[in-house]
Amino acid sequence: MHYRLPPLPAIRAFETAARHGGFQSAGEELHVSAGAVAHQVKLLENWLGVALFQRLPRGVVLTPAGRQYAEALRPLLNGLAEVSETIRHRGDERVVTVTSVPSLVARWLMPRLGRLREQHPDIDMRVLASLHPVDFLREGVDVAIRLGTGPYPGLKDDMLMEERFSAVCSPAFKAAAVDLREPHDLLRFPLLHDEAEMRIPDEINWTRWLQAFGVNYTGAARPSFSHTYLTLEAAANGQGVAIAAEPFIEEDLRSGRLTRLFPQRVRGPYGFHLLRLPEAKARPSVKAFCEWIKKEAQASSAQ
Repeated sequence: MHYRLPPLPAIRAFETAARHGGFQSAGEELHVSAGAVAHQVKLLENWLGVALFQRLPRGVVLTPAGRQYAEALRPLLNGLAEVSETIRHRGDERVVTVTSVPSLVARWLMPRLGRLREQHPDIDMRVLASLHPVDFLREGVDVAIRLGTGPYPGLKDDMLMEERFSAVCSPAFKAAAVDLREPHDLLRFPLLHDEAEMRIPDEINWTRWLQAFGVNYTGAARPSFSHTYLTLEAAANGQGVAIAAEPFIEEDLRSGRLTRLFPQRVRGPYGFHLLRLPEAKARPSVKAFCEWIKKEAQASSAQ
């Protein structure tokens, strides 16, 4: 049977633009320009012979035909993505794709991958560092580690680790700061800020950390760094004091690059969750990876 189908790149561009409500955001997801998205949408409109978007001075909106088409396309594309992912994994059962926030990848997961290779030499890891919400089927992701509170509808969810924040610095910085004995003394020293604290509601920052010890802090959030691992690199190089959750500092504490200033830790409002689709348990490599990482997390929390 011959199927008369519209051009698939145009379909993908239209569905993304419809979901985002505009060409600019769609282009960011597809890693092309807004003009390229608009061109593909126009090709689809010409093929269909109907306008899918109404062009306005400040953006675009779906026409009634566009809304109808987008609603009909989504289950079709989801089904295509699901069956394609199933078939793809049959050809490469060894590969496990995991995504997590950049700092957890760099500071916690990467140092442990050697142990994974020793215990499961048949698993080939593909590690992605990302912050955005995961579309497992669209992105070909098997496992995601995300910071949050849950619940995560439609996903298998295991709590890996809690957040407990410590104040850390380099051993040389601590040795030189002879009058740094209590949390209140930190107000006289450079405090390094993580911009992630500012992006995540209610996350532990310097103001909240110090409040836990009765210290009022209203200083400017400078110097600041875009990722936790950069903040901790600055601390390890003697530039000041940082606060970070235990998973991010565990290896540096063990190696001596960083040291805790105080024994006190402040519990954060979130936890690190291990997420995957329910059907992922049918793949032995994914199941083995999840069991391995849960044991690693338990050992890390015990320490």
